[in-house]
Order: sequence, then C-alpha cells, then structure tokens
Amino acid sequence: MADQRLAPSIEELEAQEDRLVLRRFTYDDAWALGSLLVELARERRAPVAIDIHRGGQQLFHAALPGSTPDNDAWISRKRRVVERYGASSYLVGSRFRAKGTTFEDSSRLDPDAYAAHGGSFPIRVADTGVIGAVTVSGLPQVEDHRLVVAALEEFLGRSTD
Repeated sequence: MADQRLAPSIEELEAQEDRLVLRRFTYDDAWALGSLLVELARERRAPVAIDIHRGGQQLFHAALPGSTPDNDAWISRKRRVVERYGASSYLVGSRFRAKGTTFEDSSRLDPDAYAAHGGSFPIRVADTGVIGAVTVSGLPQVEDHRLVVAALEEFLGRSTD
C-alpha cells in the first residue's frame, strides 16, 4: 500500500475530479491523451500499462517495458470501479478507508472484478458526465493516480490554448 503521508485527502481528490472536466472527448483526444501518458511514463521510466476506454470501447492501450499481463488485469478491475461509481478508483477506495473499512470488506463486489486502488480516473465531459476512464497500472497506487492526473492536467492545458 502507498505511503499514506503522500496520499491526497478526499477533499483534494474531489477537487481534482471537479477541475478535470473536458469539453469533449473524441477518438483523436483519446490518442492524444494516451500518447501524452506514454510520454510522461517514459520520462519517468515507469513500467506501466495505459488504457483509455469510452462507452465500453477500448480507444487506447500501451504497455511499456517492465509492465506485465497482470497490469492489464489491474486496469480492468480499477476501470470497473470508475464505471460503477463515477469517481476515480483512488477516491472510491479512500472513501471506504475514511469510514474505517476497506472496499474489499464493505463493497460486496467481487475483488477479482473490482479494485478500488489508485490509477483509474473518470473521463468526465461537461454537460454530459462520465463517459469513460483513463487508467494506469504498474506503480504504487498513489503514483498511478498522480500520473493520470498529471496527464489530464497537461491535456486540459493544451486543449484550452
């Protein structure tokens, strides 16, 4: 488990989700965001797999050196949490921990299908809501989460220019 001293608070996580809202999200946007994530991961020498889904369709996937098939399984499990709860997988897990329990003990969901570990973030479009998820797996959960947030922040900065 990630060092909780480094973990963002629930308020910080909620603020990220309020702030990281897109005006639109096209196939080209999925390629641009996914490519940006690959670039950031390579700069950090991060052994991650990256995935972008929209409406049940995989729009982007990349596996960088050091990642394994297990990362793809984690991606699926974390993405399902975003699809079910409409919030980042890290925020969902943090909310359970704040109640003094864990997602695995209290969600009543199959842990082989769902994982409330950091790294999957909702793709939220203004005036539409959550339409998909961008997910990273391969680092400690707080670092997976931060990599996705960094990419979304940079992507949003580029798209408003």
